[in-house]
Amino acid sequence: MASLKEVRNRIVSVNSTQQITKAMKMVSAAKLRRATDAITQMRPYAKKLAEMIATVSAKTEAGKDNVYTQVRPISNVLVIVVTSDRGLCGAFNANIGKATIALIQEKYAALHTAGKVEVLTLGKKGAEYLGRRGYKLNTEHTEIFSGLNFGKVRVVGDEILADFAAGKYDVVELIFNEFKNVATQIIRTEQLLPLQENADTATASNVDYIFEPNEEKIINELIPKSVKLSIFRSLLESNASEHGARMTAMDKATDNAGELIKALKLEYNRSRQAAITKEILEIVGGAEALSA
Repeated sequence: MASLKEVRNRIVSVNSTQQITKAMKMVSAAKLRRATDAITQMRPYAKKLAEMIATVSAKTEAGKDNVYTQVRPISNVLVIVVTSDRGLCGAFNANIGKATIALIQEKYAALHTAGKVEVLTLGKKGAEYLGRRGYKLNTEHTEIFSGLNFGKVRVVGDEILADFAAGKYDVVELIFNEFKNVATQIIRTEQLLPLQENADTATASNVDYIFEPNEEKIINELIPKSVKLSIFRSLLESNASEHGARMTAMDKATDNAGELIKALKLEYNRSRQAAITKEILEIVGGAEALSA
């Protein structure tokens, strides 16, 4: 059994940890509010732009002939993985890492074996998780969440668009956590390039647009912007999801610390009571020995 001093020290240590987890929960709650506001404002714009791009790409010759809509035989693949730069957010990063490995093994196993699958990580934890498991990393953007803005995303987007146009990659996949609520994040996988019409955007195919100055110029400007916006949206979704996951994790950690403090106090009181009882028995025994 631990001594009274050891138990007291453990109680103090756990209590300090509990104060830290409480503070981290409050910080994450404040950041989550700002992050959810940002993604709520972004979603309608991103959805409408995706519908527009899908429609004009499918209905116009300029869209069909655009380099970013051309379907090529798949020889090289880039997987963009969005994680966080920091931990202490439960299974948030591990789940994305596992989903990325599952995606590669299910769709591109042969190409991965041949070294034709590269991973571009947006977030430090993704690079650490996949790098340790032997996956081929393209580049790391570990500071992209520090002062997150569209300017940083534009640089990453330009690199990806240039590599795809040059034929370095034939398919670009994007995987990230979509924010649903504080306790729930949904892992989403999207094909970023080549652009394709999906069920969500197909409903807008009956819309007819008037192009000014011309179709080719408009499409050549809209498609790269749409790709960059998709990356930016995934980062905003992941950022909100991270704060929600960290808030939940810190709340559970605080509760667990409280339960541990209760158990330690009970152990301390039992040890103290046993020590007092032992002293009383020694005193009584000594008194009886003197009287005898």
